[in-house]
Amino acid sequence: MRRLLVILLLMIPLQGFSQWIRFPVEYWTVTPKADTLTFYLVGDVLAHGRVVQSASKYGYTDFFKHVEGNIRKADVSVCNMEFPLAGKPYAGYPAFSGPESFAEYLSDVGFDVLLTANNHMLDKGFEGLSRTIGQLEERDILYTGTAASARADTLLNPLILSVKGVRVALVNFTYGTNFGSAVHWPKVHRMSREALAPVMARAREKADIVLVFPHWGVEYETRHSAQQESFARWLVSQGAHAIIGSHPHVVQDMQWIDGVPVYYSLGNSLSNQNDPIARLEGAVTLRYVLRFGETPEMLPPRLDLLWCTKPGMIEDSYAAVPVSLPASFWRDPADYETLQATLPLCPLAP
Repeated sequence: MRRLLVILLLMIPLQGFSQWIRFPVEYWTVTPKADTLTFYLVGDVLAHGRVVQSASKYGYTDFFKHVEGNIRKADVSVCNMEFPLAGKPYAGYPAFSGPESFAEYLSDVGFDVLLTANNHMLDKGFEGLSRTIGQLEERDILYTGTAASARADTLLNPLILSVKGVRVALVNFTYGTNFGSAVHWPKVHRMSREALAPVMARAREKADIVLVFPHWGVEYETRHSAQQESFARWLVSQGAHAIIGSHPHVVQDMQWIDGVPVYYSLGNSLSNQNDPIARLEGAVTLRYVLRFGETPEMLPPRLDLLWCTKPGMIEDSYAAVPVSLPASFWRDPADYETLQATLPLCPLAP
């Protein structure tokens, strides 16, 4: 804390004439305290048929009930919406079409940005994607990874946020889509160095923090592939500050590349998958210290492991719950035992 002595010169009348009188006044300047910018990041949200059916019966409240506090507490929370809003009839795997109410719930529960570049986004064709974009924009839900036109693309990819005076760029892309080509509007961003180089350049130019969300890797492999690592190294060279992946439907290993954390896959955030390893999921919290006039400083990331329970196991509907939730919460003790047996298979388990 520094003390500055400021002299105010005041003109006051004295006996019919003006005279300068000097009054000493002390001002104290306080250096702003450091603030923290936090991000809460989870994996794939899948609109499987039974998930949607359960929501129609019980509502969506249970889905993220046990981690809603973390979602809302963070300055920015992000999830991968791995289904288009293509309208009725709603459909699950293999060609998804989820209800608009699902996207509304994700926004209402506290997710600030929905990732839309994934292999299922063209399951109902370009018309389905166009409708998805329209429905999100009609509800003022932020998204990235797709765009309706070239003009919109420059605003959405990267998506630039201003949070606590810090500019944050979000870059999202997918290795491919189950249907459709790469050269068409509306567009899904693809995993191509040529296509992503200008996106990363805009991110570097416009933002203080660059977060990259690739949809990549080999399904159900708990270790990352050589292709993933090669592309991650390129992304770091292009200015990525953190890389958070999705698609394999399981939690994969984590690696540091030149000081940049790379979480190759967080697995599913919510789904109807039966394989226990696919019901184990990750949530990453990134924290940056903000000091006046300085570059944001990343603190060590935190990984929380979650478990996707099915209806009747803890709640009436599906629910993502921390693996630390005591056994007493489980209605079905066998599911808790399955969780405990699965944890050692996770490469990021403590």
